[in-house]
Amino acid sequence: MSQKRVLVVGASGGIGRAVVDNLSKDPSYTAINAVSRQKKLHHTDTRVTHIALDSNEEAIASFIQQIKGMGERFHAVYICTGVLHTGGDGKLKPEKRLEDMHEVQFLEYFRINTVLPSLWLKHLVNVMHKDYAVIALITARVGSIEDNHLGGWYGYRSSKAALNMVIKSAAVEYARRSPNTRLLSYHPGTVDTGLSKPFQSRVKPEKLFTPAFTANQLVALTQALELEDSPYFLDWAGKPIPW
Repeated sequence: MSQKRVLVVGASGGIGRAVVDNLSKDPSYTAINAVSRQKKLHHTDTRVTHIALDSNEEAIASFIQQIKGMGERFHAVYICTGVLHTGGDGKLKPEKRLEDMHEVQFLEYFRINTVLPSLWLKHLVNVMHKDYAVIALITARVGSIEDNHLGGWYGYRSSKAALNMVIKSAAVEYARRSPNTRLLSYHPGTVDTGLSKPFQSRVKPEKLFTPAFTANQLVALTQALELEDSPYFLDWAGKPIPW
């Protein structure tokens, strides 16, 4: 294999961009593929290649097929996509009570937080490196069923819990088809990005992390995962979270 290749999905977001920046400091990676839907990712490192992809399975499958056709494989994949709230006509807002649940909002949470990352897992199984590989997906502690003591946030919680179940199930199949690939469900904590902005007022300053710190924690974790314990559900400090 001529290149040690890494993929970052959602590379124009706060965490995704920080992950790209972090990886660019590692000379062992010879190709960094940065995927985002619209916003062009400009980077001074010539190893970083931006790929604009629509958020649908056809685009994902086509991109993976190109990688496969080149005979390339990914050593690491970071899927940094997700939504908690939006503005505009299609506004999403975490629900505080049962009456706040809405069919359209639920579907959008699941489309972005569950379906799209799951489609990446579906197609990546064919292009992971055979010796050592890791796929890390940004989830959330609130997606833990056992750890839910507050309620609320029905759509977001449920979509992240569903993604965790997909990761758990996919790990069984990856063990057969891509046996040296580790899967990680990663809770980054509260990161100073647009996703957390409306909810930062109650967060202690020392618990509001910069994207750079989050990326550093995530990348360091992915380089120290034991195969026999995959899949993992870990927080930013590397501590296990109950599924």
